[in-house]
Amino acid sequence: MVDSTHTIHVDVVSAEESIFSGEARFVALPGEAGELGIFPRHTPLITRIRPGSVRIEMADGSEEFVFVAGGILEVQPTCVTVLSDTAIRGKDLDEDKARTARAAAEEALRNAKGDIDIARAQSELAVLAAQIQALRRYRDKK
Repeated sequence: MVDSTHTIHVDVVSAEESIFSGEARFVALPGEAGELGIFPRHTPLITRIRPGSVRIEMADGSEEFVFVAGGILEVQPTCVTVLSDTAIRGKDLDEDKARTARAAAEEALRNAKGDIDIARAQSELAVLAAQIQALRRYRDKK
């Protein structure tokens, strides 16, 4: 049985599927105003998160990484839920694919005709830059 005073249940969910569900000792992720660290029995909180890595320290001391393209974080004393349109397990990140997508977004930015096109391309570039950074962080931890 898992001791709930020392762990917190974590769910990371994308629009397509549940990416991670399990018990953790600690969760770190990119909040709007900076890095957030969540321990068991944290004060309830709902906030937006920026694109980047969710680092989950498992009950056994191992770590899981999930890239999220922004989203919403809900914290309750015994549960953390991360909701993101796009979430990718660290082991599933593909640097070549991310670099190709970043080049396409840079081209779209160069060819943008209006403010909406520019904003869309800049947003996509920010997400892809965060994804590449998350991939490097995941690879360095292995």
